Amino acid sequence: MKLLSTYDDHDDAKEAAEKLVGEKRLASERDSTVVVYNLFGIPSWGNFHRLGMYNLVELKGLLDRKTSWQPEDAVRHQEILATLSAVAKNYSLEIPSHWL
Repeated sequence: MKLLSTYDDHDDAKEAAEKLVGEKRLASERDSTVVVYNLFGIPSWGNFHRLGMYNLVELKGLLDRKTSWQPEDAVRHQEILATLSAVAKNYSLEIPSHWL
């Protein structure tokens, strides 16, 4: 398990934890008067998509209409892939070839 996300609100953190598939843990920590909630889980593209992270929802929409892309869609696709490359490196994931 790895840290997937941090939340300021307990209810938001609980809701996010319920979306995850596989092993997960929610841990709180206090820094003076502020409490943050760390969500640990299995780093996978499916879990990141369920959490709405890394523009994966937008990527899915782009790929669904790939045949009718405008130039700005191709640019946005490259921007998202650049972010996903960093995420893949940090979490030892592979970017699926159909996303490229």
